[in-house]
Amino acid sequence: MSSVPSPALAHLLSHAERRLGLRMTAVLAEENCSVEQWRVLSVIADGKGHPMTEIADQVLMPAPSLTKLVDRMVADNLVYRRPDRADRRRVLLHLTARGRALHQRTAHRLLADQTRLLDAIDDQGDLVRLLARLTAALDGEPSAVLAE
Repeated sequence: MSSVPSPALAHLLSHAERRLGLRMTAVLAEENCSVEQWRVLSVIADGKGHPMTEIADQVLMPAPSLTKLVDRMVADNLVYRRPDRADRRRVLLHLTARGRALHQRTAHRLLADQTRLLDAIDDQGDLVRLLARLTAALDGEPSAVLAE
């Protein structure tokens, strides 16, 4: 196998991401949840409370867009804001009971869909591992390229 990446790599990754996004959108629509909402729920599902700047970085959204989304999620009783006890100037985002239930249902549906998809391509865990290495390499982490 060649060590020089194909010029089609970016196209293939973009195409796969779009198709996977459409698949996720369809699965999440069954629970009236958007992909963006799912990403926010997933970040804060650990129960620790997270600041908006951290969430914006992890969900790949600009801060103003995230604020509008979170405002809607607050209105839908999926999340709530609470001042950080360590730094009262910061506000942390948490799941409500309704948000936790939605996250659990959607996580189950998405995992089942992902399992079907990976089984269809007979993946043994290689795809996720290689994509994580590629992401790390693109982020300039040379140890990720040398790992293995």
